[in-house]
Amino acid sequence: MSTPLRVLFLCSRNRLRSPTAEQVFRDWPGVEVDSAGLAPDADTPLSAEHLDWAGLIVVMENAHRRQLQSRHARQLKDKRVVVLGIPDDYDFMQPELVELLLRKASPLLR
Repeated sequence: MSTPLRVLFLCSRNRLRSPTAEQVFRDWPGVEVDSAGLAPDADTPLSAEHLDWAGLIVVMENAHRRQLQSRHARQLKDKRVVVLGIPDDYDFMQPELVELLLRKASPLLR
């Protein structure tokens, strides 16, 4: 049995985009998912444990990748970070957001 791919979804406050991604992909075979936020007031703030756990880090915007790199460069050395390019224009589980996540993130999880 192969090791599951551990995917960490990140957005700013972990209220809309990354929790939606976690919900959408939580039952995918061969994948474990978690989510966190980069802002200090995030519902689930990003921790060192999150970064250690993750095999793939998926951020919603280029600004998230820059923040992540500036704050956690050492922990990211052997990590793949992918930007989906999804702006903060959606509500939690909004159908258009779910569709975007399926289209943009699914190929990364195969």
